Amino acid sequence: MTKIAIVGSGLIGRAWATIFASHGFEVALHDVVPAAAKAARAHIAKNLKELAGYGLVADPKGSLARIRVAEDLADALKGVALVQENGPETIEAKQALFAEMDRLAPKSAILASSTSFIIASRFSEGLAGRARCLVAHPVNPPHLVPIVELAPAPWTDPKVVEKARKIYEKAGQVPILLKKEMPGFVLNRLQAVLLAEAFRIVGAGVASPQDVDKTIKDGLGLRWSFMGPFETIELNAPGGIPDYCARYGKSLNEMSPSANGGNPFDQKTVDAIMANWGGAKSAEAVAALSNWRDGRLAALKAHKKSAKPKPKIAG
Repeated sequence: MTKIAIVGSGLIGRAWATIFASHGFEVALHDVVPAAAKAARAHIAKNLKELAGYGLVADPKGSLARIRVAEDLADALKGVALVQENGPETIEAKQALFAEMDRLAPKSAILASSTSFIIASRFSEGLAGRARCLVAHPVNPPHLVPIVELAPAPWTDPKVVEKARKIYEKAGQVPILLKKEMPGFVLNRLQAVLLAEAFRIVGAGVASPQDVDKTIKDGLGLRWSFMGPFETIELNAPGGIPDYCARYGKSLNEMSPSANGGNPFDQKTVDAIMANWGGAKSAEAVAALSNWRDGRLAALKAHKKSAKPKPKIAG
């Protein structure tokens, strides 16, 4: 079995341990507070049992048996293929922890951080093993939301990134690759813009926070649950993405908080998107994709209709 070290046993560390152990990996769990790691393992047992109830984990007891609490960091890193760091969200803490992990881990081990905002070059530059360091940012809760953002430093070995991608895929995750470093990576930058606009709308008295939440929960959230923004707009104009931008780009740019940084819907950007997108789809392909989307949304709507209502929490 491939060995994984989880450094830091908080919310994200527990989720990572759940993910790897339930996909056949052997997991060593380490925390600077030994009692915290032991408590985390008990919490993971509940996670695994709950996931098994939904048919998402086949063998919760066997999965838990693959998780051990390490005696110390050196013990946790013995023979591992990948280290998933979940320490404090400060550059100083990451630098200290990665220096120690670089010293103790096998030279072949990948050193990955779950950091939400700090780019890998900020904590790996001075390390002898900096070529094996990268960010692997999950989304909370990682054991239920499978995206993981792989963000290497300029000096990270591409072979390391590819090896990491294969490990995360084997663990049931959906890795994406950042081609260059950007603080906050992709998800948090997208989320930040949406959150900022939600706050602006409520702050300006346009709508209540409850109605903004409904707009996402029963609107954009559903629309984006099976497709991303580019695939979505491709289906929203007869000529696909270029046609959509020609029709609505000006209006969208006027509403965009990034308008003072240039028009993101200009022809140069559209051309770059289409070059990466692989060209326009045929009418038949668009129709087939639309039918698939509608079927998935119908199934999701039926699921939401049959789901138990959210609990009412006082206070």
